[in-house]
Amino acid sequence: MKSAFRAVVVGVGHLGQHHARILSALDNVDLVGVIDADRDRARRISSEYGTDVIEDIGPVLGRVDGVIVAVPTQDHLVVAAPLLEAGVSVLVEKPIASSSSEAEVLLRTAESSGATLAVGHTERHNPAVVAARSLISSPGFIEVHRLSTFQSRSLDIDVVFDVMIHDIDIVLSLVGSNPVSVEAVGIPVLTERVDIANARLRFENGCIANLTASRISREQVRKLRVFQPHALVTVDYAEQQLEAWRVSRSKDGSPSVHGGPVEVATVEPLECEIRDFVHSVRNGSEPGVTGTAGRQALVVAEAITNEMEDTNRLSEVDRVS
Repeated sequence: MKSAFRAVVVGVGHLGQHHARILSALDNVDLVGVIDADRDRARRISSEYGTDVIEDIGPVLGRVDGVIVAVPTQDHLVVAAPLLEAGVSVLVEKPIASSSSEAEVLLRTAESSGATLAVGHTERHNPAVVAARSLISSPGFIEVHRLSTFQSRSLDIDVVFDVMIHDIDIVLSLVGSNPVSVEAVGIPVLTERVDIANARLRFENGCIANLTASRISREQVRKLRVFQPHALVTVDYAEQQLEAWRVSRSKDGSPSVHGGPVEVATVEPLECEIRDFVHSVRNGSEPGVTGTAGRQALVVAEAITNEMEDTNRLSEVDRVS
């Protein structure tokens, strides 16, 4: 039996605390400690999950197999790059970095040291999404709604980088093609940054994806619909539910629709993500969401926000005119 996988969590806020929870419960995993700028929070989380508070990660690098970085996005580069440079594998929360140029630095650093770089696009590990992949072969139109109630966190980034980027990553992985055009609109409502946005992506292979994200909704909706020739696949991310419908024709040529719910074995996606990271580090295999995939999602998110800014500037000109 292999020795325990030794892990550290840097940043035990809203999401990082759940990384600590899961790591502390996994077999053959040793949660060496947690780090957080809020020392009281670090002590509380460490006590709850039976681990230590680490003041400085430097002295423990030699006895750590992997680090989960769950600090605010603007700190991803400064925290993750030195770890990767030291040869320590890193799972960094989404988005991979504040900009695609910063993401490129992380990719080059990981490649140079040989460390694994994984990105926390948790929905890729959602059992309903995993099960849906075998049913999707040639998507022609994809529609996504991710609507959330207002939360006073992650307000350092707009809704595209906060929540829509989950669906950007999913869509890119399903289509397997690059977007050739982007149309987008978005406005700030309750914060100084964009709180609700819609983007329309057209891909090289002809597929079109329409994505809507909001963090000011009165209801929670997280649904994906994929339309392809003679078939429809729907995913409810939150409920981990999957439905598949197909059109067939009888001998006389009349169409009929058949299908319905597809059985999905529910499990916490974050646990699947962490297990995938541990497995990839142990076996030297590619993680489920690579640094390259994380950068690609970020590039598209940047294109969407740039398009929104251009659209808003044009609106300002129209008002002045």
